Amino acid sequence: MFTGLITGVGIVREVQPIGGGKDARFVIATPDNADWAEAEIKLGASIACSGCCLTVVEFGPGWFAVEVSAESLSLTTLGAWKQGSQVNLEGSLRLGAELGGHIVSGHVDGLAEVTSIKPENGSTRWKFRLPPDLSKFVAPKGSIAINGVSLTVNEVEDTKTGANATEFGVNIIPHTIAHTNFATVAVGDRVNIEIDMLARYVARQLQFQHA
Repeated sequence: MFTGLITGVGIVREVQPIGGGKDARFVIATPDNADWAEAEIKLGASIACSGCCLTVVEFGPGWFAVEVSAESLSLTTLGAWKQGSQVNLEGSLRLGAELGGHIVSGHVDGLAEVTSIKPENGSTRWKFRLPPDLSKFVAPKGSIAINGVSLTVNEVEDTKTGANATEFGVNIIPHTIAHTNFATVAVGDRVNIEIDMLARYVARQLQFQHA
């Protein structure tokens, strides 16, 4: 489990095809912070990598390696990672630690597309287009994890760009952009989305009530 508060940005150092070329092994350089690496990187540890919970299979000074299945590569942004890609990193939540964001599982629900990025007062307003199957889970003032970052939904609106297409907006402050990979994200890019866990279970409960 995670909180959606990014503790560092790593860099993809190597991309190695495995499993007959369908799976992949990524070597990620850790932030230039020895305390972070010592605290977070252990064999078998869970690390949220741009919102995807991955397991450390090998590590060394200033780096760690993870292995990703073909399914995860096809359903997340990891399939587009290449040497030099920036990765939001967060170590797993410890019992008793401060919960500053919201409960994040590291299980990506789908991909959203960035539709606009506009300055707004002292922050930046970002808008994202959701896939239809995720639209019902996103509500104004609700929580959402984007590339592993815990953010608050400002507004949700239907669009005329396609059947059941929905856009939502968030405000991102300069500190967040400077300390995550949002600095490298542009209009048209896709991002990993994890909906609020509470919304997922409420929707499931309602499904049974109306069955």
